[in-house]
Amino acid sequence: MRWPAARAVRRFQQRLLAWYRRHGRDLPWRRTRDAYRILVSEVMLQQTQVDRVVPKYREFLRRYPTVRRLAAADVGEVRRLWYPLGYNVRPLRLHAIARETLARYRGRLPEDERALRRLPGVGRYTAGAIRAFAYGHDAAVLDTNVRRVLGRVFLGPRRLARVRGEKAWWDLAGALVPRGRAYDFNQALMDFGATWCTPRRPRCGDCVMKPDCRSYPFPAPAANGARRAP
Repeated sequence: MRWPAARAVRRFQQRLLAWYRRHGRDLPWRRTRDAYRILVSEVMLQQTQVDRVVPKYREFLRRYPTVRRLAAADVGEVRRLWYPLGYNVRPLRLHAIARETLARYRGRLPEDERALRRLPGVGRYTAGAIRAFAYGHDAAVLDTNVRRVLGRVFLGPRRLARVRGEKAWWDLAGALVPRGRAYDFNQALMDFGATWCTPRRPRCGDCVMKPDCRSYPFPAPAANGARRAP
């Protein structure tokens, strides 16, 4: 994948951060830098919509406000509290992470990416989110929303079809993170993809990225003049 020009990267960063200042969502896990609370939110948000997560996140943390409390809890009780979020392997993994964090790291989630990824069920995305949102590292995140935004803005339909493998996406995401601004930038990327640059009806007409977006207008006109299905 060819790198975006430095000027294009700066414009993207500036526009996205300005958009976030105006449109960013007020979510409870954005009011903390506690690594455990951020971990809980990230695990809950896997394959689950934000509006379903918010009340359960608050309930879960009232019951298990710390790693120690969660590690000491009965796993069956943890699983029952998780209902009805679904994807019920998640509370088991979260409980296992708490136990291992207590046993190996005295109850404090590690900052190091390799150490984080050795914890049960913690992949590159979750490790990056904890490092960026809790510990202030310039770590990238890459979820479905982020991938869609980056693909539309920097690649466009033709180049997007030629991208192979996860490494290219992670390299692109990492190259875009502005030094010292990973928290706001990553939150902005996820919000922008979730609420503005959506899968089927993106708000292209009012989009701050429109001047440089390689997918504008979306969907692009087909060769015969018809509109392509999204």
